[in-house]
Amino acid sequence: MTDESSPWLIVGLGNPGGEYAANRHNVGFMVADLLAERMRAKFKAHKARAQVVEGRLGAPGPSSRRVVVAKPMSFMNLSGGPTTALRDFYKVPVERIVVVHDELDIDYGMLRLKLGGGDNGHNGLKSITKSLGPDYCRVRFGIGRPPGRMQVADFVLKDFSSVERKELDYQVDRAADAVESLIVDGLERAQGTYNS
Repeated sequence: MTDESSPWLIVGLGNPGGEYAANRHNVGFMVADLLAERMRAKFKAHKARAQVVEGRLGAPGPSSRRVVVAKPMSFMNLSGGPTTALRDFYKVPVERIVVVHDELDIDYGMLRLKLGGGDNGHNGLKSITKSLGPDYCRVRFGIGRPPGRMQVADFVLKDFSSVERKELDYQVDRAADAVESLIVDGLERAQGTYNS
């Protein structure tokens, strides 16, 4: 039974530091930044080694939801520590945790929302699953596979291509909409709308 008084915890994955800001691997941070903007709130440092913003998402009124949007400042492969510390601090049940991350196995411009599952080689998810178990929600932002023989590690730490950047604001906006739909309408309805 979920405690209705507990907030949702939305964790955007990325790496801290200006040199990573526009990388494919940082799309979770981009979505988190947009959600904070929608709440008209500024990120603040939290003792859990994360930047957090608290507020409400969804249409004003009874359907809006209390949320904590977080960006772990630990680097991607250690995201589990800050996420777990935030869960404990805000007393969030695991079914109210939403992780937003880049996904290689989905084409650019596609989203997939799901509950649970494997980490698919994603170091941020691997770290979070090790700390929390697999039963949290994911908003998977497709980045596609690296071209030719490019290594995955090089690909995810590169900025989006100029062609991709033309649509990036729209795609980040859509992913933020998907997060809001998931917490307000529930996973199944949000999947019906956004799992293109």
